Amino acid sequence: MGSSLDDSSITGVMNKEEKEEFVGQIEIWKYMLCFTDSFALKCAVELRIADIIDRYGKPLSLSQIAANIEDAPSPEVSMLQRILTVMVRRKIFSAEKSESGETLYGMTHASKWILRDTKMTLAPLVLLENHPIHLNPAHYISDCVREGYKNGTPFFRCHGHDQFELTGVDADFNRLFNEGQVCTARIVSKAVISGYKDGFKQIESLVDVGGGIGGSLFEIVRAYPHIKGINFDLPHVVATAPKYDGITHVGDPEGNEPFTDAGIAFDMLLLAHNAGGKERTAENWKILFKDAGFARYNIIKINAMPSIIEAFPI
Repeated sequence: MGSSLDDSSITGVMNKEEKEEFVGQIEIWKYMLCFTDSFALKCAVELRIADIIDRYGKPLSLSQIAANIEDAPSPEVSMLQRILTVMVRRKIFSAEKSESGETLYGMTHASKWILRDTKMTLAPLVLLENHPIHLNPAHYISDCVREGYKNGTPFFRCHGHDQFELTGVDADFNRLFNEGQVCTARIVSKAVISGYKDGFKQIESLVDVGGGIGGSLFEIVRAYPHIKGINFDLPHVVATAPKYDGITHVGDPEGNEPFTDAGIAFDMLLLAHNAGGKERTAENWKILFKDAGFARYNIIKINAMPSIIEAFPI
């Protein structure tokens, strides 16, 4: 069975009711298969396609990219082309024709964020979020809707451990998780440092609860060395944390789950991975602060997905 990428010839002969039904069907197909974008993106990161193009500093042909893939003695070029077709359609890479008619693939504003050989990258997070350990719990969400969390979160039902417990018993997952968190921390910290200058100047000590291996806190303390930093997380997490000037690592045996703010899509991840974490709107935060006894608060927008929130008890 084949399918056309252009449905105009089909809808042109439909009446209004048929067209609406067809459009509805297309919407379901689109969301049913949207995971393929993530798979293609993961392949691009694993194959270091962006790094290959960036290293040459110019658009490359399919054969040039294939020839530079590491540990690939006999690359399947046709598969690579199909992956790049998806990535070009999603504007992760560009495509242009050479004088000889050969397609050349180049970088875009998005490509730089999947470079592996740089600090400011989202590549480790792409690998984390597309790992089976993170993807498989989604198959248990409907069970939790029916039964609640009495038999555990979707993550627990899938793996037999909560997410942060698993980082303590699976060294490979712990490394993957920490690398994903560190890359995010670098990006967000840069925006936080720039967007909260007046606030940091007034702070003498700063505790990062669920701070992982301390990457975010280190960036803040490095920019504002008068601040005494305390990085607070699970013992097995801080055990792998590097030593930073001005930062004390504290392991909490009870556990305090860190959670991230990154939009509605991440709310589904929180739903699958954690019992308590969820995304909140400004109105949700207002209710939460009021119930917790914080009479005043500020939500400060920065050049990143999360925001800075100040809460004052009086």
